[in-house]
Amino acid sequence: MNRENNQYCTAFDSSRCITSGELIEVIKTVKEKVDTGEALSVLIFDDGSSELIEVDFRGTMEEVLSRLSNPVALENSEKTILRGPGRPKLGVIPREVTLLPRHWEWLNSQPGGASVALRKLVEEARRMNSDRDQLRTAQGAVYRFMSAMAGDLPGFEEAARALFALNYEKFSEIVTKWPVDIRFHIQKLSGSVFQE
Repeated sequence: MNRENNQYCTAFDSSRCITSGELIEVIKTVKEKVDTGEALSVLIFDDGSSELIEVDFRGTMEEVLSRLSNPVALENSEKTILRGPGRPKLGVIPREVTLLPRHWEWLNSQPGGASVALRKLVEEARRMNSDRDQLRTAQGAVYRFMSAMAGDLPGFEEAARALFALNYEKFSEIVTKWPVDIRFHIQKLSGSVFQE
């Protein structure tokens, strides 16, 4: 998983937001605070997905940054894809699909065969469900952050139910009682969930 310079993220120390911005700048700020003892328990979240970004702050700044782009250090986190049939240069990779015989019969009777028909069906489903998929992705990002930062706070479970039920009033009522930096970040993330 290569980290790009323009990846935006936010760092928290306990319930306090330390910094937000491009990954490299956030890492530099957090490293300074860790070295001076101003930050003790740091979590860095990707602003788009709320996935945690693991950073090893041991050593010098150069060592910390070199570990981010070191392919050997990242090797364990990336799956090696075995190349076989398909069109690997185009990004086509073979996977197993289990279907009933009548499904295979129909797919094989389509122009271009089963692979072409499946790709067309997937693309059509992606187009038809794009709004729903975007909502689910946005809800997942909010929930991941809430779980990590507010999982022990009063009303967490009720807020999670309100998030997935799209009940903005209940969600907002609960989140408003949480620490200010956590609340602010959740409100920022949830904007795409509760948009009009």
